[in-house]
Amino acid sequence: MFDGISVQLLFGQILLGLINGSFYAMLSMGLAIIFGMMHVINFTHGAQYMLGAFVAWLLLTHLGLGYWPSLVIAPIVVALFGMFLERLLLRPLQNLDHLYSLLATYAVALIVEGLVRYQYGSTGLPYQNPISGGVNLGFMFLPYYRLWVVLFSIVTCVVTWLVIDHTKLGAYLRAANENPEVVESFGINVPKLMTLTYGFGVGLAGLSGVLAAPIYQVSPSMGSNLMIVVFAVVVIGGMGSIIGAAITGYLLGVVEGLTKVFYPEAASVVIFLFMIVALYFKPEGIMAAKESN
Repeated sequence: MFDGISVQLLFGQILLGLINGSFYAMLSMGLAIIFGMMHVINFTHGAQYMLGAFVAWLLLTHLGLGYWPSLVIAPIVVALFGMFLERLLLRPLQNLDHLYSLLATYAVALIVEGLVRYQYGSTGLPYQNPISGGVNLGFMFLPYYRLWVVLFSIVTCVVTWLVIDHTKLGAYLRAANENPEVVESFGINVPKLMTLTYGFGVGLAGLSGVLAAPIYQVSPSMGSNLMIVVFAVVVIGGMGSIIGAAITGYLLGVVEGLTKVFYPEAASVVIFLFMIVALYFKPEGIMAAKESN
């Protein structure tokens, strides 16, 4: 098939693309929420993704808490860290140029990654697979855990989008972004709302880290290696476009996987080629117009 390309290889790479796309989508959605609601370019996002994986590993290693409790606890821990960071560092910078928050979050990312590397080293730490086995589809073997990651990611992205775009809470968030004085006149604490928004966005990063821990080794650099791709996904989908970030994440994950089959040399740059094309023809993002309607 396809000049010697087997069906197993083709669908295997599509599955790999969907798995990578699941992480791209969830991380990009968290970034889009933070930027869309707070106008903060959160360079700490990769470190917060890494912290989610490390908290899960620490809970397993030191407290004996397995994957399922960690799936709840670790994102909450990361979200609380993010809320503390927002109150301590980002809020004093909110009226300054975006460059200040960008540099501040980048510095925090370097500090967090450096501290974890100093304490645990650079070598990846294994995390046990919580769902063993898989199903033989005839043309490929589908591990149950990878199927769980893809399905759970899709459900998370859809629920998040519905909450932001179709609930009263989401309406308050959008209104607080556009006209905080009017929202405060209704008795709503806008600064607290922004803190919770940042916590939710980084909580998605922590949740992604827990999902990634059994697939990739837990290491200090796992977030920094991924973030440049995630930022490209956000730019392509549209800065602040929540649904655009999610859809683009899945699509580009699959495109990246298929590129590894048909033209492996371009697999590491194909997403950035898409970003260049998107910036040239639609610099506001391919989903920006749809979201604004």
